[in-house]
Amino acid sequence: MNGFLKTTLAVILGIFIASFLSIFLCVAIIGAIAAGSSGSNPVSSEGVLFLDLEKISIQEQSRENDPLEMLGDPRNPVHAIGIWDAVRALEAAADDPAVKFVYLRAEGMNGTIAGYEELRAALSDFRRSGKAVVAGMRAPGTLNYYLASVADKIYLSSHIGQTYTLNGLGGNLVFFKDLLDACGINVQLIRHGKYKSAGETFVCSSPSKENMEQNQAMISSLWNTIASAIAENRDISVERLNAVIDGLKLGEPQDFLEAGLVDELMTEEQLKLKLAELAGKDKAEDLNLIPFAGYVKSKALSPRSKSTIAVVYADGDIVDGHDDRQVAGDDFAGIISSLRRDTTVKAVVLRVNSPGGSVFASEQIKTEMDLLCEVKPVVASYGGYAASGGYWISNNCEKVFTDATTLTGSIGVFGLIPDFSRAIRDKLHVNVVSVNSNRHSDMLNLTRPLNEAEYKYITSSIETVYEKFVAIVSEGRDLEPGYVDSIGQGRVWTGTDAVSIGLADEVGTLEDAVRWTLLAVSDNAEQAELKNWNVVGYPKQKTSLERMMDMLNETAARSGNPLEGTAYESVAGDALSLLSGFAEGKKDIILAKMPFDMVW
Repeated sequence: MNGFLKTTLAVILGIFIASFLSIFLCVAIIGAIAAGSSGSNPVSSEGVLFLDLEKISIQEQSRENDPLEMLGDPRNPVHAIGIWDAVRALEAAADDPAVKFVYLRAEGMNGTIAGYEELRAALSDFRRSGKAVVAGMRAPGTLNYYLASVADKIYLSSHIGQTYTLNGLGGNLVFFKDLLDACGINVQLIRHGKYKSAGETFVCSSPSKENMEQNQAMISSLWNTIASAIAENRDISVERLNAVIDGLKLGEPQDFLEAGLVDELMTEEQLKLKLAELAGKDKAEDLNLIPFAGYVKSKALSPRSKSTIAVVYADGDIVDGHDDRQVAGDDFAGIISSLRRDTTVKAVVLRVNSPGGSVFASEQIKTEMDLLCEVKPVVASYGGYAASGGYWISNNCEKVFTDATTLTGSIGVFGLIPDFSRAIRDKLHVNVVSVNSNRHSDMLNLTRPLNEAEYKYITSSIETVYEKFVAIVSEGRDLEPGYVDSIGQGRVWTGTDAVSIGLADEVGTLEDAVRWTLLAVSDNAEQAELKNWNVVGYPKQKTSLERMMDMLNETAARSGNPLEGTAYESVAGDALSLLSGFAEGKKDIILAKMPFDMVW
């Protein structure tokens, strides 16, 4: 009877899985057809290029839509567009007679501040062509308004009842010590760098003085960049902008108009008519809005020559082994090694958007980067983050470009060793007795705290790693070790500050980095034209079907995170992952990672 039940259940389960996969395959095919048709000929006639931030997500690299994502609203998918492709499309639109102007709907975009900065720079370049950028908004938030402020005209909804969040920048630092104490978990922190405060999340109930100092300096620098850009484009002073924000003077649409932050108030229908008029149309119905995602796809360039500039996207945490969603040591070392041997690749731009992570993986990548730098020009471009391990792998490039709002530096190292002994004994009422061949065989089994000798042993390793980090930066940036140590200590700097202290060379975008690289490898100005080169991104992105299969395999693992989908998932989820990873023996204890994650 038991055998019959097992067989029956197995058959039912098999039918269920087969049906499930069939559904997803159908969705994948439909999604592929939809994606193909959306970019086949988006500019059937002249019109307005519609940059709708509710329909696109600006990321480091473009990728196909997931069929699972399209199930939510198949008529309105969110397209993941890489910053390079977005910039190239806007550059093409500037010269395209079919594009009258850009209409920016500045609502709902997600991404790093640096992503906003680079897209804003591309829109500013578009305006220099003589064509306009027009922005429409319903409920301005800080970063969306920062992007919209580049426009020639900003039109705000005249309807009241919206919640306006143009109130500056802020972030939350989350601390788990009290929770861990209640659970009987003791986390032992060993670090070099008074600003290297990642471990404070686990061992403190509030931030240290140094942690607050660097956070305040960082927020102030970021806000100065944003506020200065807004003030310049809106022809107001930074002081005036801060005054209306600090005084909570932006509560109604009329307040934005009186403060000079928008040009007109109008309803949705009035805005449509205004756009039609600007496009030279008599009626709103005659206005042709060209979807940005489709335009990007239509302007994708096929290879034009055998000469290639490779852009390697180091996007995510630096981890050991293989992981196609992170900067995995084995994977990236292999990519860089292959590019070094590829004779068609004339130069490499390393695009870094990483807070760091594994020291071992950083060393793997750095070793291959050194070999690459010996034979080809290599330029670094920093996105949202290029901190700790992210800075480790890239600081020795021939030229380092950084966005003004990049978070970089964090030259420091820390170790975390959880001790679950009290939780096991007092909460679970389990007694654990170790049987060892040597004095310290159970040093990292997490069932007891470190003793004095063991603490010194790990401290020595951390000091060695820090000294290596300082030496790498000293050699890579041609700075004295003592100076590197003084600006190191785990401190995070914005890109603007990094340039002033010598950690980067120039504030500039990914496009700036690529164009500088072209000049470095070209014999003359004509050869340095972007149209004469292939710019190819690495690692290659998976197809939607491949990513869908990966998602199916990961569903069970993700379901165990109780904070998924909340504002604190990125911070608390990392904490839970770190502790559970230690318990499973899967985590490094020595890390070169940014000292905090901000929840914007």
